[in-house]
Amino acid sequence: MQTDTIAAIATAVSDSGIGIIRISGSDAMAIADRIYRSPKNQKKLSQVASHTIHYGYIYDDNELIDEVMVAVMRSPHSYTTEDTVEINCHGGILVMNRILETVLHHGARLAEPGEFTKRAFLNGRIDLSRAEAVMDLIHSKNEFAMKASVNQLKGSVSVKVRSLREAILYEIAFIESALDDPEHISLEGYPDKLMAKTQDLLAELKKLIDSADNGKMLKDGIRTVILGKPNAGKSSLLNVLVGEDKAIVTSVAGTTRDVLEESIKLHGIGLNIIDTAGIRDTEDEVEKIGVEKARKYANQADLVIYVVDSSRALDENDAEIIDLIKDKRVIVLLNKTDLDSVVTDEEIKSKFREIYLNDDIKHEDKLHVIRTSTKENTGMDEFEQTIQDMFFAGKIAVNDEIYITNQRHKEALTEAYDSLKMVQKSLEDEMPEDFYSIDLMSAYTALGRIIGEEVGEDLVNEIFSKFCMGK
Repeated sequence: MQTDTIAAIATAVSDSGIGIIRISGSDAMAIADRIYRSPKNQKKLSQVASHTIHYGYIYDDNELIDEVMVAVMRSPHSYTTEDTVEINCHGGILVMNRILETVLHHGARLAEPGEFTKRAFLNGRIDLSRAEAVMDLIHSKNEFAMKASVNQLKGSVSVKVRSLREAILYEIAFIESALDDPEHISLEGYPDKLMAKTQDLLAELKKLIDSADNGKMLKDGIRTVILGKPNAGKSSLLNVLVGEDKAIVTSVAGTTRDVLEESIKLHGIGLNIIDTAGIRDTEDEVEKIGVEKARKYANQADLVIYVVDSSRALDENDAEIIDLIKDKRVIVLLNKTDLDSVVTDEEIKSKFREIYLNDDIKHEDKLHVIRTSTKENTGMDEFEQTIQDMFFAGKIAVNDEIYITNQRHKEALTEAYDSLKMVQKSLEDEMPEDFYSIDLMSAYTALGRIIGEEVGEDLVNEIFSKFCMGK
């Protein structure tokens, strides 16, 4: 339990209707008493009931600062589990800073970034995964990221991780007990039981690890790169998606020479879109740089939108593009369908099949061909639905699903998975039981890092240092 008292502005430092200065710690009530005055000066906040709010004024000695509403929350029933006071004042930058200075002058110290949530963690109110969900919620970029963060804050990840740890701990305890007391606890037939249990645990961990890709996209948005030959309609597509003229569109091939980046939402799905230079052989040095950037971004993409001018025949540049994106999730837009088309859906699919021919991986779910006209704004509804189908099986149901959105959690889950694979191998090789115990403990420890039961002070400090001030 922390003992000193901290304070910070908990709302954005900008002109607004209301600002909140948060105070937390053992002296929170005493400090509030020194600066708060009720209308008739007959009330002390240290004497009022918890979870009540009180009208009055903030004074610095005899100087009136602001008219306020003050909320009082007593330990342990507060965010930090400590005595907490929140001063709701007018939201001007000057007045908020003036009240904060008054609070600090009367005994509090300025909170570090994330220190309120850090105290909630250290005081046992929330575990580390829930603490990280707080910041993810604040930084949510779309509805689905917000829902995933709320679920994690409610404990969806914590509950699952604790359940897995309990199952692993039971097996560790059984092995250790059997080794210590072989006369009363037999290990006969136990390897088969442990193998079945390990396989179940591996399946659960694999599901969580696999959710991390979708989780990252839910959280950060889908990295989307628009590729195609010059003048295929890439920049026009970007303008349609953004809803305004962000990219220059002309009839001159090679107009786009650098990348343009925009973030948009389609039915709540975040797309981080990059419009690139048209890919073709060129002697123009500036355009060459743009083409190389296009290739680089294509390699990093979650989704490639390959824009084809359906009124022009495919050529060697199209072959180069198809080879470049063969391992990616691809939506091919046969654009300019308002003109006479010479490129068909089947021709495009045939070109991809030639590349996929010797590939054992099935690519049917990675390639989609849609006929569009950015000029007439046709095919966009089908395009949006296709993105939803490709990445989230046609619907995004966060309420009942656990998505791993934190890279640190994914790494810990992967380590636990690898440790359980070692248990599995030891069982297959008929190794002594203490081998199982060592790797089971490694898996148990790795999972503990997710909820903060197996982490050091340095990691805790690093995590909370990334939080915003006042939270």
